[in-house]
Amino acid sequence: MINEQIRDKEVRLIGEDGEQLGIMSARDAFLKAQEANLDLVKIAPTAKPPVCKIVDYGKYRYELARKEKEAKKKQKVTEVKEIRLSPNIDANDLQTKANAARKFLTKGDKVKISLRFRGREMAHVGSSKKILDDFLAIIEDVAVLDKPTKMEGRSMTMFLTEKK
Repeated sequence: MINEQIRDKEVRLIGEDGEQLGIMSARDAFLKAQEANLDLVKIAPTAKPPVCKIVDYGKYRYELARKEKEAKKKQKVTEVKEIRLSPNIDANDLQTKANAARKFLTKGDKVKISLRFRGREMAHVGSSKKILDDFLAIIEDVAVLDKPTKMEGRSMTMFLTEKK
């Protein structure tokens, strides 16, 4: 809220150079801002009384946008990459999939390993858990189990994250 939009009875006013000007009515604060040819901006609406500052509103909005953009640059978005296996996978294929998972983990992504069952393969769910255990054993040096193995419908899944 800026200038006339501020309807509070009294506000705590901060001057343009950051010094506290005290508690006064919103009207008096607005008049002081007009004298300085600047805007009165409410910067802490939840405080008792609300805190207003005398600033150039355009410059203030620009600074806020810049800070937001800077904060967005610094955050890392972690993606979940999926690797699908089948119950009758060969050892070499398992090693190839493990290398792909290793690459994803070193980039900082999470990896979802899913073992899909088709038709009669559902009869061998118990023995297929060994495939996921073997997979974890292969990439144990870079990965740690995030979520344990879980059966969801026709697939068995587990989540891995990078070891710190």
